[in-house]
Amino acid sequence: MQPAKPESAAADDRFFARTGPHPLAAVAAAAGGVAGHKTGADRPLLLHGVAPLQSAGPAHVSFLDNRRYVDALTATRAGAVIVHPDLASRVPSGTVAIETADPYAGWARVAELFHPPPPIRPGVHRSAVLAEDAICDASAEIGPLAVIGAGAVVGPRCRIGAGAVIGDAVSMGTDCRVGPLASISHAILGDRVYVYPGARIGQDGFGFATTPQGFVTVPQLGRVLLENDVEVGANSTIDRGSATDTVIGAGSRLDNLVQIGHNVRLGRCCVVVAQAGISGSTVLEDFVVIAAQAGLTGHLRIGRKARIGAQAGVMADVGAGLDVIGSPAQPSREFFRGVVALRKLARPQRRAGSEATGGEPTGEGSS
Repeated sequence: MQPAKPESAAADDRFFARTGPHPLAAVAAAAGGVAGHKTGADRPLLLHGVAPLQSAGPAHVSFLDNRRYVDALTATRAGAVIVHPDLASRVPSGTVAIETADPYAGWARVAELFHPPPPIRPGVHRSAVLAEDAICDASAEIGPLAVIGAGAVVGPRCRIGAGAVIGDAVSMGTDCRVGPLASISHAILGDRVYVYPGARIGQDGFGFATTPQGFVTVPQLGRVLLENDVEVGANSTIDRGSATDTVIGAGSRLDNLVQIGHNVRLGRCCVVVAQAGISGSTVLEDFVVIAAQAGLTGHLRIGRKARIGAQAGVMADVGAGLDVIGSPAQPSREFFRGVVALRKLARPQRRAGSEATGGEPTGEGSS
């Protein structure tokens, strides 16, 4: 008799597909780790789902990546825990340690083992509108009320969500996902690009000339290039280039509510967090991280592996590997030294002569 399906698993079956149970060996292989032995186990361990350390039971697999939660590890009832080898000794005797050098990546793969993405349902919904010369691979899924423009190409196993608009001549590679109500124009997408709901890609950049009579709009004649494995968060916006292209480099991740101006170029595996904005023609080299609500002015170069702190205002180039914060942005050590100095200046000063009177205040009104 199989154990009852665990009620405290991390994913609600109403929203997430579930596979399993999976034997310990399969879970360890998915995590890229090596499983130890469970004390007192008299039969192969079957795992039914994933759960946090605090709520996991004997049928769950959990993980620890942050040493701050070691106490939760030592108290867990999980059947197995994915951990770094350095922490394997802290796993309770009734729990299997799955040792791997990168527990968080291992956890991601195991979570996908139990809860794979929903499968593509090939076909075109009867309410979708496709231009006569649009090309949609037979394996693609086109959702209700989606619009596919003239000359657009939707590649194999792509999914276009309900109400999404794919503009004329837009080209998409394989295994792309476009969320509901997103719109894409003047763009070329690589493989495995994920555009979340409500994102806007390829609209006019913010370009105009100022004359005595008012503003003259400058035609925006570039494109947006989203390279392989890019993700664009919900309600984010990426303007097309004015004369050159706006480029989001392979593997880069944009959070929700991010603004990318025209002609911006991101290198490989950049991260831009929520509500950050990058002005036109700024270049991010590979592996740059922009934290939440940071703002970058135009025509800057941000060096490889630089990190921009939350709410920073960046008005000058940032060298490779530097951490900057504040507005105007400055190296983090200088910023925090300034904070300390200001706090010292802001402390209340003792009145002159207070030490001479044993700390009692002096002057009129004192007894």
